[in-house]
Amino acid sequence: MASNKPTSSFFFLLLFLSFNLQSSSSQTWIRAGYWASSAELPISDIKSALFTHLFCAFAFLNSTSYQLLINSSNERSFSNFTNIVKLKNPYITTLLSIWIGRTESTTFSLMINQTSHRKSFVESSIKIARLYGFHGLDLYGVEPRNGTNKTSLATLLDEWRAEVVAESRNSGKTRLLLTMSTRSLPIVNSESYPFDSANRSLDWVNIVAYDYHVPTLDRFTGFHAALYDPLGRANTDARIKEWLKRGFPAEKLVLGLPYHGYAWKLVNSGDNGVGSAASGPATTIDGSMAYWLIKSSIRNAGYGVEPVYNSTCVVNIFKTGSRWINFDDVEAIKAKVSYAKEKGLRGYIAFQLSNDDNWLLSQAGKIVISP
Repeated sequence: MASNKPTSSFFFLLLFLSFNLQSSSSQTWIRAGYWASSAELPISDIKSALFTHLFCAFAFLNSTSYQLLINSSNERSFSNFTNIVKLKNPYITTLLSIWIGRTESTTFSLMINQTSHRKSFVESSIKIARLYGFHGLDLYGVEPRNGTNKTSLATLLDEWRAEVVAESRNSGKTRLLLTMSTRSLPIVNSESYPFDSANRSLDWVNIVAYDYHVPTLDRFTGFHAALYDPLGRANTDARIKEWLKRGFPAEKLVLGLPYHGYAWKLVNSGDNGVGSAASGPATTIDGSMAYWLIKSSIRNAGYGVEPVYNSTCVVNIFKTGSRWINFDDVEAIKAKVSYAKEKGLRGYIAFQLSNDDNWLLSQAGKIVISP
């Protein structure tokens, strides 16, 4: 039986042609943000003029058909997302983000390891993106697992790119953008992402530069999104350098910015430093706190209680009683956006917009790169 799988030369021909089909919006310096359907932020309230790209989150992978799935409760909001955000910014580019979390990793692995399953995913993702008016697609939370998955993931990315190029040629529409949001170091337990395929087939990679230390896992206080750390603890600069070391181009990396922080419950309320003993999360079930909630806590703490900005690690710290909170305030956001510009990265992407406090962080990021 003849194979329906395109030859390698056919793949590379389509990939080559795709570079001539880039939309002008994909060439700009990116100011992006995630809108999550689970958040209490109406789409109409998004200040889309602050951004060049908006990611609508999340779609999922059907565990039986391996087709892209949008929950019925989200169908209306997702189908109207692009039209609504364009009211305040006619030039905005929208992408549909697909959740590939740890709980869905088995389904994702099964999908990428079989040709027919990949075909179902690829074709359904393009169909839904067009149906709902999105300009691109994003895989959120992809992590390297083993050698087989690395090879299969490379194949998926190449097939995905080839199909969006073919669809664009046949429909006469601008090619859909393809991105991937990675939460891990480039190398995990000796396994890695397929760098060549990612560079060849994706428009860019979003670096999920947060959640390095969280109170549900670490019984000590830690910076969850440090830009630097002279002591060698998890930090964003080290991760960016590792991607560059692997030969991935800086202009195809987008820096993730957290609009949330974490609260630890200190064992000794007299402690205030990073690495202090903690008994677990404070304030919320997992310790995560939206930026607006942190700012509210600071305002309610009373006179004289102020957050401290650590310029060495680029992180803000707030302590009251036995609660120790680290987060990114305006200073940290500005420093990280400046870092992205200085390193020649493609831009930044915020997670997630509903966590902002009256758009303070989003405005701070835009100001840094404004003429």
